[in-house]
Amino acid sequence: MTAEIARYWQHAAVAGVDLLRARFITHRYGRHAHETYTFGLIEAGIEEFDYGGTLMRAGAGAVALLNPEVVHTGQAGASEGWRYRVLYPGVNVVTDVAAELGWRRGTPVFPQTVHYDERSAALLRSAHRAAEHGDRLASSSLLTAALTRLLTAHAKAGIAEIPPRVRQSPATVSAVCELLHERLVDPPSLAELAAMTGLSQFAVLRAFRAKTGLPPHAYLNQVRVRQARTLLDHGVAPADVAMTTGFADQAHLTRHFKRVVGVPPRAYQRERLPAA
Repeated sequence: MTAEIARYWQHAAVAGVDLLRARFITHRYGRHAHETYTFGLIEAGIEEFDYGGTLMRAGAGAVALLNPEVVHTGQAGASEGWRYRVLYPGVNVVTDVAAELGWRRGTPVFPQTVHYDERSAALLRSAHRAAEHGDRLASSSLLTAALTRLLTAHAKAGIAEIPPRVRQSPATVSAVCELLHERLVDPPSLAELAAMTGLSQFAVLRAFRAKTGLPPHAYLNQVRVRQARTLLDHGVAPADVAMTTGFADQAHLTRHFKRVVGVPPRAYQRERLPAA
């Protein structure tokens, strides 16, 4: 780590969620509190912070879960500083997910602040990266998955009676699939899919995964890769294929294409079209 960087922005698909990606060495936060939750993932180095009067340290791989309105600080806990990603979801965003899980009304509390939980860390990282890349469907879906994990694994709240399962209508899932096929370049957010189907966002994810084996954003990328193969078979340049199928750029296409097909798009096309 040689320089300090920071980017702070609003989530493009979920209202009430801010994000931060930063690398700090000499920067120090003064005592402050957020109206929102603060869910941070330390990617490198060590952050040290006073939280509610207790000194905490979070190293690489740690997930820090701060409750709303709790005063805290923040500074480097080692000479190399720290690098981290942070989600700041509003209280209503978190309580909505808790309600879908059948939790009683009220504000969930995270009694322990620092966790070394690989599953939670992976979900937070995936949700944050998707939001940074501007993928509205993936970022909203992964955010719901990450919040679900944090609540079920680390939050404290009484459990109410679990509501009856929403009927998983094949017709509803088919309608979502059809819409995703139609909107490769500009996919709907999870909230739009919920509004279209009349289900909650949590119920859409549950029904879609039960029917297809994938969450909507992963299904969409699968459709994009299949369409990309067709275009590559017809001699379309990989950069143009990426734009046509809704990937952010050629590198984004290549990453997903290789995960599905096993080779990069250009290598695939070279074997299919020797003259390409």
